[in-house]
Amino acid sequence: MARDQIDMTPLQSRDELVAWIEAGVKPESEFRIGTEHEKTPFTLEGHHPVPYEGAKGIGALLEGMKLLLGWEPIMERGNIIGLYDVTGGGAISLEPGGQFELSGAPVETVHQTQSELMAHLAQVREIATPLGIGFLGLGMTPSWSRAQIPAMPKGRYKIMRNYMPKVGKYGLDMMFRTCTVQTNLDFSSEADMVKKLRVSLALQPIATALFANSPFTEGKPNGFLSFRSEIWRDTDNARSGMIPFAFEDGMGFERYVDYALDVPMYFVKRGEEYIDVSGSSFRDFFAGKNAALPGERPTLSDWANHLSTIFPEVRLKRYLEMRGADGVPWGRLPALPAFWVGLLYDNDSLDAAWDIVRHWTAPERQALRDDVPRFGFKARIKDRYLFEIAKECLILSHAGLRRRGRIDHLGRDESRFLEPLERIIETGRSPAEEMLEKFNGPWKGSVEPVYQEYAF
Repeated sequence: MARDQIDMTPLQSRDELVAWIEAGVKPESEFRIGTEHEKTPFTLEGHHPVPYEGAKGIGALLEGMKLLLGWEPIMERGNIIGLYDVTGGGAISLEPGGQFELSGAPVETVHQTQSELMAHLAQVREIATPLGIGFLGLGMTPSWSRAQIPAMPKGRYKIMRNYMPKVGKYGLDMMFRTCTVQTNLDFSSEADMVKKLRVSLALQPIATALFANSPFTEGKPNGFLSFRSEIWRDTDNARSGMIPFAFEDGMGFERYVDYALDVPMYFVKRGEEYIDVSGSSFRDFFAGKNAALPGERPTLSDWANHLSTIFPEVRLKRYLEMRGADGVPWGRLPALPAFWVGLLYDNDSLDAAWDIVRHWTAPERQALRDDVPRFGFKARIKDRYLFEIAKECLILSHAGLRRRGRIDHLGRDESRFLEPLERIIETGRSPAEEMLEKFNGPWKGSVEPVYQEYAF
């Protein structure tokens, strides 16, 4: 989430960078689940993008949410750009095109994720409906051109907007037109982090296929099942992708730090000001050689902010972030944390998942990642269809959640949240394929019905 850290202690050594990430290590009893999801606001009348300004804009929506929730506003140059729950740790923030993001508080069970989500939706509706705003649960805006989408008043996005076209074809589409659901999970040691990172990186294409939900661009099928995932293949390859080094001997916190040191920076924040340092490395900044801030050394805040501008399929901060899934309608959101918790928080399932992926090579993992946006379940690795592997992973996740045995007030465990994914596997069709069938059938070649059927 885009909430910039404040810790202005200048850094002295690379060890401090490593220590900052390593501080995320926790005992299993303290493992938590964080779920972030984005949704696209649209005007209920006419299905247009929602501007920031005005009595019925995104700013007004955030002001209303502030009054309703009593959360702390996050301000930038006099504009409200987000909200922060001081007690629970949740936050609401804005993506560049107004996509509305809930960064959930760290919770213990997927049941709590579901409760948090239901409360959030009720609260958002209470404020948004009178403003004539609805929200869409797709991986990408289905009908608007990039030019139609208003920019939010955030300094970091202005810098990214100028830089993106220099480094990839789709960076601005990523910023303005995509939505994701993401799960953040803990690790108990460096070795545990490495194992979870490897398994989740290799299997990220499975989440992409199960959640593929962005087949339309500007009102027409775009030839992909997850165009959001395709966009990430040509956004900025210096900071995204399948980070093959994670599978090499010697992988650990230090190796990730060395990678991050060479990822080009976007900005440095000083007070209210965002200083454009785009394209320069953190390594040079660390050596006091940043052209915009000569002789100045980075702070822990700069490091935390920099780590949040790296976008591999799985990102390491003080926890691991699963980044491969399209945004989906609310009923399917808890399925993502459930899927990964069942695989990664149960040691038997984690071992079995590692057995599935351990013999894959870096080129094979990359080819699977490259094929999945277009082919979904029909992508292959070695001699297997992704569909078979997805089915196997779902069984492992289900078993892991059952063994975890976290029961709700009706005596149900967390495996019930996998039901939407199990239905997808039963039909053999990803959500995008189902949507394309509707487009070619009952929707009569129009994407307009998504604003009812896939709205929150």
